[in-house]
Amino acid sequence: MNSDMFTQSQFETAPNSSSITNIFHHFCNSKNVRAIKVFHAHLIRTGLIFISPNLQFKLISTCATSLPNNNHRQTLTNFFKFLQPRNPLLLNSILSHFSQNGFHCLALRTFSFMHFGGIDIDSYTLCSSITASSCVKNVNFGQMIHTLVRKSGWLSSVYVGCALVDIYARSLCIKNAAMLFDEIPVKNTVCVNALLSGYSEAKMWMEELALVRKMPCLNLSYDNFTFSAALRACVGLSAFELGKQVHGCVIRKVHDMESDVFLQSLLIEMYGKCGSVEKARHVFDMVGFRYGERKKDVVLWTSMLGVCGRNGKFEEAISLFNDMVMEGTKPDGVALLTVLSACSHTGHVDLGMQYFESMASNYSLEPSPEHYSCVIDLLCRAGKLDRAWNLINDLSYKENDNFTVTMWGALLSACHNFDNVELGKLAAQRALELDPQNDGVYVLLSNMYARNGMWNEIEMLREQIKEKGLKKDIGHSLHKETKYNDQIDIKLNKELLKQKSAPSISIKSSLKEILILLDRRRS
Repeated sequence: MNSDMFTQSQFETAPNSSSITNIFHHFCNSKNVRAIKVFHAHLIRTGLIFISPNLQFKLISTCATSLPNNNHRQTLTNFFKFLQPRNPLLLNSILSHFSQNGFHCLALRTFSFMHFGGIDIDSYTLCSSITASSCVKNVNFGQMIHTLVRKSGWLSSVYVGCALVDIYARSLCIKNAAMLFDEIPVKNTVCVNALLSGYSEAKMWMEELALVRKMPCLNLSYDNFTFSAALRACVGLSAFELGKQVHGCVIRKVHDMESDVFLQSLLIEMYGKCGSVEKARHVFDMVGFRYGERKKDVVLWTSMLGVCGRNGKFEEAISLFNDMVMEGTKPDGVALLTVLSACSHTGHVDLGMQYFESMASNYSLEPSPEHYSCVIDLLCRAGKLDRAWNLINDLSYKENDNFTVTMWGALLSACHNFDNVELGKLAAQRALELDPQNDGVYVLLSNMYARNGMWNEIEMLREQIKEKGLKKDIGHSLHKETKYNDQIDIKLNKELLKQKSAPSISIKSSLKEILILLDRRRS
């Protein structure tokens, strides 16, 4: 539609804010930049753009969100130039709109326009701009805003200080975040939580716990995020006793714990990481107890399944998964990965394959490479090598060569353990077709040949390795050497105690064993 005809027909009647916005929205949807410019010029020439600040806000936000690329940002800049009067409230609204709706670069452009245009900047402007910088992970822009904040005296604002701490923490500039936190004259819990988040990202568990303990001295109260940060630190340090203390504080101080699934799952994970499956199960079973029977969230089920899997409670993990399905909770990919791993360790081949096949049919989940890895491991552990071969052949991840090579390598290793040389040779051939320079496949194949005394094949394999110019790095295990040294020291000490009473032939026999250990160490 011609832009001139459209505007002329629409403005034969008295125009209003709604009709102008609708016309402008039409042009933006059509991606017609020329029409937008013509319409914008018409609004400026007739003065209609100054009907109300609300109209200006709608025009700018519609233009930016509909045409967010470099060419159209120039059009956005032109909108800013003709704002009359340059109302800080209007520009703050535009800046906040961009920041909250994911247009962070446009938010920073708006802030730059305000700064260079001499428009009044307040704490609201600074917080929105710092938040946008944090989301785009532009720490340099954040540092420039920090300099402006220091010069203008806005560092005394706890909200601006919290935003600055947050951007440094997100960028893992933890030292800067901690120094800025100390400079803020008046602190609140949100500011502490921003620094705690940075400590958690950097895995600085001790510093995180020290800050939590310091909060009463700052006359600050804990909230759910603070307790979550403390529990994450306990998980990172495997600090069981300290985790129990945090749990006690949670029970005493958090009144809405039943609604915070994240906090509950962290409690379960903390006890599980410390090896206390019983405590984790107790927390899991107590969910909803205060308010009567309540359906558990899939996050809690997955957390408890992960605890059972990591602590070797595989039968319990399978039983828990069945309870989850019976309760009507739809499992996610992580829960199915855990139960497949449990079936692999317990030898439940048919049950594991049943779970795997139910992913697509019952739960509309696409199996990931990790799920396929668990199933291949399940079949290989049980000696079902033919089924593993067929599954790898049927994989739909043909474009992911690295993943497929790993699967063929797993099958080759299983063929080595079960002395299936013919299938192992085929698996090695398929792996080398995808990755001819993979020296790990050659090592597995050589080990399988050596186990079955196929020395001619080993010589041929060595010739192939030389032709391809492959070279395996020589490994050296300090743990293994220490183990042999310890064994030798133990035997020598025993012999020194026996020398007065034991027959000489016994000493010679023991010394012979020591020499054998020495030879093994050298080899």
